[in-house]
Amino acid sequence: MFQFLQQYNPVMQALFATLFTWGVTAAGAALVFFIKSVNQRLMDSMLGFAAGVMIAASFWSLLAPGIEMAGQMGGIPWLTAVIGFMGGGIFMRLTDKFLPHLHPGLSVEKSEGVKTTWQRSTLLVLAITLHNIPEGLAVGVAFGAVAANLPSASMGGAIALAIGIGIQNFPEGAAVSLPLRREGMGRMKSFLFGQASGLVEPIAGVIGAVFVLHMQSILPYALCFAAGAMIFVVVEELIPESQRIPENIDIVTMTTMAGFSVMMILDVALG
Repeated sequence: MFQFLQQYNPVMQALFATLFTWGVTAAGAALVFFIKSVNQRLMDSMLGFAAGVMIAASFWSLLAPGIEMAGQMGGIPWLTAVIGFMGGGIFMRLTDKFLPHLHPGLSVEKSEGVKTTWQRSTLLVLAITLHNIPEGLAVGVAFGAVAANLPSASMGGAIALAIGIGIQNFPEGAAVSLPLRREGMGRMKSFLFGQASGLVEPIAGVIGAVFVLHMQSILPYALCFAAGAMIFVVVEELIPESQRIPENIDIVTMTTMAGFSVMMILDVALG
């Protein structure tokens, strides 16, 4: 994989990496062809695992390199981190406030964002799409950072981030397609809706790579921004959704820690 990606420019690297993460989303959505539903404890555990991956990726692959880069580029590391991190959270809060969406497992009356008459299926896709934006952006920024030739950015670290994001995208695709199938939607249509939630990642990835390539001075801010956006998604969505059922909290907590450990191993081993 290293040799394959190294022959391309950072924008193409980001595109290939995010096409991979979208592909894993599609693989998760494809479960609808084999099963109609999945045990709720298993689904909660997978969402908890995804949350752990995102928390670890936010620090090991984004925030820590961003802080290190800020120092290497003559900035104030802690100030750069705070501005970027909080900026990412504020951006996601505003998007969450205005974009109509519906979290899995809730009735359409509990949809968030601007009120609309859109169908439940569309709102479910938009909910997953909402937190795929920072994931794609994070991968794009990571590959763009490699082009800056700073010691804190490595091809291995960028690939580790893409793999981690891909792993946690699997349950997200299933979280859209399976509920739609249970409600009577056809298998193919449920799959198409499920995989569609991941299509935003290649778009966001390319935008992130192009942005930092042309404005390398903001690279540390961009890394911290992506970290803040991902942490917002974890705290606002993944953890609450995975812990709705009290009986599942203990196992979900352990799978969250397992997800963190897997991402940490990937980043340290490859980065």
